[in-house]
Amino acid sequence: MKNACLLPLSLLTGLLLTGCGANPSSSAPASTPGTSGPLPQASECRPAGALSFSAVAVTGEAAPPGNWATPHVPGEVLVLTGRRLSAQATSALGGVSTLAVADGLLLARTPVGEADAAFARRLTQAGLQTQPNYRYFSLAPSDPGFPGNRGVRVGDRAYHQTYLTRIGAAQAWQTLDAAGRSRNGVLTAVLDTGADRQHPELAGRLLTGCTFDNRGGFTVGAPEVSASSSQGRGHGTGSAGLIGANTDNQEGLSGVLWRGNLLPVKVLGDDGASTVSLVGGLNYAAAQGARVINMSLGAPGKLSDPVLDRAITQAAQRAVLVAAAGNTSGDGIYFPASHPAVIAVGALGREDHLACYSARPGAASGSRQLDIVAPGGNAGTRDGVSTSGPGCLVSGPDDLLTLSATDQGSYVLRAGTSEAAPLVSGVASLMWGANPDLSAAEVRARLLASTRQVGTLKMLDAKAAVEAALK
Repeated sequence: MKNACLLPLSLLTGLLLTGCGANPSSSAPASTPGTSGPLPQASECRPAGALSFSAVAVTGEAAPPGNWATPHVPGEVLVLTGRRLSAQATSALGGVSTLAVADGLLLARTPVGEADAAFARRLTQAGLQTQPNYRYFSLAPSDPGFPGNRGVRVGDRAYHQTYLTRIGAAQAWQTLDAAGRSRNGVLTAVLDTGADRQHPELAGRLLTGCTFDNRGGFTVGAPEVSASSSQGRGHGTGSAGLIGANTDNQEGLSGVLWRGNLLPVKVLGDDGASTVSLVGGLNYAAAQGARVINMSLGAPGKLSDPVLDRAITQAAQRAVLVAAAGNTSGDGIYFPASHPAVIAVGALGREDHLACYSARPGAASGSRQLDIVAPGGNAGTRDGVSTSGPGCLVSGPDDLLTLSATDQGSYVLRAGTSEAAPLVSGVASLMWGANPDLSAAEVRARLLASTRQVGTLKMLDAKAAVEAALK
């Protein structure tokens, strides 16, 4: 049996994007004509007596309340004084810089050379009630590409990751926060063209990884394919970025996973992938403990590849396997997405129906259905263009904003089931991170049972998937 040549399933490397610069000035805007009403007086900002904090008596050697390991404003301690200070409390606060925040509530500056917790303990021993000045954050990440932020610009237009809104990523993160769970997911492997380790959006995220070639060779490391490669330099970097670009770092994009490690496994070389390279990559990813394995690659046709079939079956016992379904509408679902142990991912266009290029049931894959769909970019999908014929595969502004190699501009618009699959992999990783006690089969089952029905399709719903994992 010959090795089947498998190709990356990204249609377009369209418009190269350049990341925006620093945040705009946060200074107050100048007044504009038409503004009504007088400006508030300073006293209105902190009215007397609106809130009153009573003190609770504290005696003995009790530790200061509050979790001082939780993010808080350094160099400050909140002190509930009540209406009166005892002589001991007055003495403890002697020489300390304080600010009255509200009636009975002081913000005390920690003396130089003293730790916040130690200062709080000293005040507690003087009979005062203390706590940290905890920090709170916007639930939306600061990355320019996240919807509602300034965008990542190309020419005179800013692009946003509208696909994160469509899958409910922010709501999934909020659900994790409410449950006290991490937004970082579990170790996720990306079997692809490698990844650009120099990309700032992947800094600190990528493990070393390995490269597997079509003749059984392997090397340590997983660099991107060459610029002349037919596999598309930056394809793997884009897949990795959709799953786990550094998030809330005020740069570029948000990933589905905020932090944590990604395992790049290069199985697509300049001459594509093969049975041998994929088996090597799957074996390596499973041995490294990857719990989710993304494969944005495939080959059309009814393949009989018992070696790869067996490797997939074994890997699926310990990991959730996700694959792009394919980028032609008339060839059925590509392999390995058509394998029953793999989650086959189709692509939605701008609207909630299949993109014109997305693989769909039929042809060589027979009755094999798409397991799930996710945004993959529009690429010419419109009324009257529902299959990969004339008018389809045209790059446009409604394709997915993702990463590219740094020597290609760092950001790019792409479209394909290659882009839809990593979104599913990222959500599966969030689910397993939320509930590490689940098995691979349970994560898969709960993910597919939590989809949102759009017509006859089952669309990825990140919030519902995370909620299902937590049950």
